[in-house]
Amino acid sequence: MYEIKFHPSWDIYFSKLDSTMKKRVMKKILQLQYDIPSRHLKQGLPYFVVEVGQYRLCFSIDEKSKTKTLYFVGDHKEYEKWLGL
Repeated sequence: MYEIKFHPSWDIYFSKLDSTMKKRVMKKILQLQYDIPSRHLKQGLPYFVVEVGQYRLCFSIDEKSKTKTLYFVGDHKEYEKWLGL
């Protein structure tokens, strides 16, 4: 089981979501405590991503400390902007 941590900038992105999407994202965050399927981002970035409907949830994994740190949640357009594409 993984411990979930939040990057300081997480609140900026999470606060933009409506209440329905916040609930869906929180449900996915609870699932992240376990080994759920996620994909590694391309371009050699150290992040993983899972989808919540049309939204993306980006995080990193530290296997030593068994933690997942959440960095970003947003739609595809915001996701590309966050990645710098």
